[in-house]
Amino acid sequence: MSTAPPELEIHSSLDEIMGLEREYLLQNYSRYPLALHRGKGCYLYDLKGNRYLDLISGIGVNALGYAHPRITKVIRQQAGLLLHSSNLYYHEYQGRLAEKLSQISGLQRSFFCNSGTEAMEGALKMIRSHGNSVSPDKHRVVALDNSFHGRTLGALSITGQPKYRKDFEPLLPGALFVARNDIAALEAAVNENTAGIVLEFIQGEGGINPVSEPFARKARQLADRYNALLVFDEIQCGVGRPGSYFAYQLLDPVLLPDIIIAAKPMACGIPLGVIIGNEKAAATIRPGMHGSTYGGGPLACRVALEFFDILEGLLPSINAVGGYFRMRLTEMMRSFPFIKEIRGQGLMIGVELDFPCKQLVLEGIGQGLLFNCTHDTVLRFLPPYILTEQDVDRALEGLKKILAKAHPATASAAN
Repeated sequence: MSTAPPELEIHSSLDEIMGLEREYLLQNYSRYPLALHRGKGCYLYDLKGNRYLDLISGIGVNALGYAHPRITKVIRQQAGLLLHSSNLYYHEYQGRLAEKLSQISGLQRSFFCNSGTEAMEGALKMIRSHGNSVSPDKHRVVALDNSFHGRTLGALSITGQPKYRKDFEPLLPGALFVARNDIAALEAAVNENTAGIVLEFIQGEGGINPVSEPFARKARQLADRYNALLVFDEIQCGVGRPGSYFAYQLLDPVLLPDIIIAAKPMACGIPLGVIIGNEKAAATIRPGMHGSTYGGGPLACRVALEFFDILEGLLPSINAVGGYFRMRLTEMMRSFPFIKEIRGQGLMIGVELDFPCKQLVLEGIGQGLLFNCTHDTVLRFLPPYILTEQDVDRALEGLKKILAKAHPATASAAN
């Protein structure tokens, strides 16, 4: 008979879990052979108790790591009070969270939903509504090559990566893509029929590539000139990850968009997305034009309020530890010449290699490190905001072994 506490008992093996999924789940995920059971701080544990340093945090979701005492306490308290009430009625946390988001973003009004792609869909509806209020021809959306905005049909329509789009075409008409930081191409694309311009300030799925300040400011100028809504997709690059509340706040002076969309870490693993807009953008959605059954429920909003209270004190550490991480990675370039570039801001970091690196993710699991590969050749690191320099040192020890194994000729230089 097991002596483990009920919350720690294991009822399935990895083979059993994989077998059930093969038989009963849609086969749309290419999962790694790892089943996770619990987490504590920056570490996750598999079914056998093996420990892994989490450097991907659920693709940027688990920003406070695992079993954070304040988040755990709030979830337990609210679970005993009210999980869901629907948007037919008020509850005490949605307005307070919207007020907090207005204070930190500089925009006035919020709409809560469940995910980043749902937030993108809502933003696209705002763009369309705005354009239709001006002219039936004003429906074009300018987005960027190499971008990623979600997997619903509307979000895919403005995602500038053919591999995500090709199986679902024809998509929403009117999307036009320009190269990131190509100001001349942006100027040529935007005109009186443009209803919206959509930018990721730092492209995440596209390989951790930032938009330049001149390009972003030109987008704002063109949006103003042609009466288009400027949307910043901060789903991955915002909400604390760059060392500021949002990535656009890294500019001085700050450049305000008309709409921000955000999601991932806001409720620490509980689904929550948001559209934050200025009054011009908010006026595009009138009663009955949009909604969300689960969006902005009391549990998610209360957890998000707690998260933002914690985040305020973490921002300096995100910058400091992120800077240390990038410095140590840059030092590694001397030992591993196939590292082409280190990119990122805060705790959003990409390491571009000169060869496809998906296999290195498996090697990382073997070293007790969890990260992923994006854009074929970029190792992506989105660790929890509570990461320490000691955690970084532990990560780099394992990463050196992985890279030396990938290119054995470099092993002596790295050791």
